[in-house]
Amino acid sequence: MESMDFKTSQAGTLESMDCLVTVTGPSDVRIIEVSGGSASRFRTAIELKVNEVLDGMGCDAGVRVTVQDNGAFGVVLGARVEAAFARYRGGALS
Repeated sequence: MESMDFKTSQAGTLESMDCLVTVTGPSDVRIIEVSGGSASRFRTAIELKVNEVLDGMGCDAGVRVTVQDNGAFGVVLGARVEAAFARYRGGALS
């Protein structure tokens, strides 16, 4: 069995009106997990935003993205996903 080097990166906080985004990989497929008080109401919108940001950053590899949402606006979520994925791939934001 081939050894895989797993990496994890994070961006954000657990404060009100923010979210904590964790990117872990590699994974066989892209997995998005959403938790938090508003997860049941806004899961689909959060998943769409995460996919939009990752696609825009050229993410073609499988990763696991975990979002712990505490009422973050879409622009905040997008920024957190962008920062966490940039850290995950070891580079700065472009």
